[in-house]
Amino acid sequence: MSVITDRGPSTVMSSVGRRGLVLLLVAWCEVWSAHAGGSGRRGSWELLLDSTGAVAMHMALTYCNTVVMFDQVSAGPSGLRMPGCGPHDDDKRSCWVHSVEYDIAANAVRPLALKTDPWCSSGAFLSDGVLVQTGGYGDGVRRVRYFNPSDPLPRWSESSELLVDKRWYSSDQALPEKDRVIVVGGLNVFTYEFIPKTAPEEGAFELPFLRQTRDKRESSDNLYPFIHLSSDGNLFIFANRDSILFDYKRNQVVRTFPTMPGGGPRNYPSTGSSVMLPLDFSDGFLKVEVMICGGAATGAYRAWRRGKFYRALSSCGRLVITDDEPNWAMEDMPGPRLMNDMLLLPTGDVLLINGATHGCAGWQRAKNPSYAPYLYKPNNEAGERFSSLNPSSIARMYHSTAIVLPDGRILVGGSNPYRNYTFGVPYPTELRLEAFTPHYMDPFFDSRRPSHLSVQGGEGRDWIGYGEKFVVRFELGRRPGKLEFVVYAPPFATHSQSMNQRMLKLGCSGLVREMNGVVHAVLKAPPSSTVAPAGFYLLSVVNGGIPSKFEWLRFAHE
Repeated sequence: MSVITDRGPSTVMSSVGRRGLVLLLVAWCEVWSAHAGGSGRRGSWELLLDSTGAVAMHMALTYCNTVVMFDQVSAGPSGLRMPGCGPHDDDKRSCWVHSVEYDIAANAVRPLALKTDPWCSSGAFLSDGVLVQTGGYGDGVRRVRYFNPSDPLPRWSESSELLVDKRWYSSDQALPEKDRVIVVGGLNVFTYEFIPKTAPEEGAFELPFLRQTRDKRESSDNLYPFIHLSSDGNLFIFANRDSILFDYKRNQVVRTFPTMPGGGPRNYPSTGSSVMLPLDFSDGFLKVEVMICGGAATGAYRAWRRGKFYRALSSCGRLVITDDEPNWAMEDMPGPRLMNDMLLLPTGDVLLINGATHGCAGWQRAKNPSYAPYLYKPNNEAGERFSSLNPSSIARMYHSTAIVLPDGRILVGGSNPYRNYTFGVPYPTELRLEAFTPHYMDPFFDSRRPSHLSVQGGEGRDWIGYGEKFVVRFELGRRPGKLEFVVYAPPFATHSQSMNQRMLKLGCSGLVREMNGVVHAVLKAPPSSTVAPAGFYLLSVVNGGIPSKFEWLRFAHE
């Protein structure tokens, strides 16, 4: 068995010569397992801003290390006026900020103007890092918006082409085809459509599954359906308590999965959340497992009309959708939860954050905030997977969001259970922005943390082709523990949805460590855009359970 080698810098360079670094690297990358020490480390919270100006109802991280946040333009006066508007200007749209760009390094926001209303809309990133944003409310219900973070002065733009159907509470998924997005569902809409169209006359396509899962008595319970791109190119679509594997190219249901147990619906307004667990190179990225947690009890929406707030669901379910005979494996969280966000961490664990313990989603339809995040370790034994982390002091209820930042923190914002910006009431409009730092990002672990990551693509390109080998350079202060290499597609977050969130564990074919602690690893890119749709990803090197900060890379078609 090969082991990692220690070489001085001059030895490495003279040995490499013109053949390049790859020929030197040994063929075994997982060495000397070292576990993250200690137990009971529960993370910490930090208040970043007293006000973002606009509620972070929607939130997305861009590859320029900025975060786009936006609200509904129909909410009226917000917490910040647009530049150029005087104190007596009353135009609710042009004079009040409902979208901002947050600069992570500067910890500051910049106002962005929105033309049409993106209330309860959806989004996905294209291969060049442009955010495509679909639907909304009122004059925005059929609109397609774009945000290019690399523009000299980034701003929102709108397409002259409209969506075929009205899309309010719909979901988006980036597809393997370059820069193609599918938009699924919406309030009283039982179709899907594509952006862009393959022909001017291309319309929307019926999806009977959406009609079958609609509960009129409960205000649908199938809105914002959960969508995950499977390793075979089909779509896993979950609505209410049921799910299908869908071939969008042929408009055909490939499989119907068992109804999820657990006592209630999972989609808006019952609003649980879902995640696809990391795909792994060790099985060729073939195994696909979906996890769904939380939601509202059956009848919660009608109960709210009677002034009652039912206890939310405590159950989670895992389903290996690629099994020959898939069945839900159920387990319980430490407590009830709905309107929770689920985020993949570089360790492969899942963070559940935000939400409430009683009621359902919507204006003032929930109470009793969930202040403490849950950490879920999917590889632990059943019964030992969940733990509670340190709580926030801020209630994050309806219209709150959370995303993973490149430095490893979790950015948390939003919350507004009211139609307009409302203060001095229970669970008021929340404009404060905070960050949760997982315990493994504590400076205590810096001696074991890989640092100064850089990515070298082939032939000097700034992108990496599918199936290609590429080199990652990083520094370690001591000999490595078990090394893992993960790439992460940041999501578009809204309404407990993390659309297009995706994590892959990449294979390492060789590793060399110089005497000065610099390590070079040869990794292999995912085999196709079915496994990893083209675009920007965050790369982390995890050393014995301690992850590096992320570095951006881009997978692209040749």
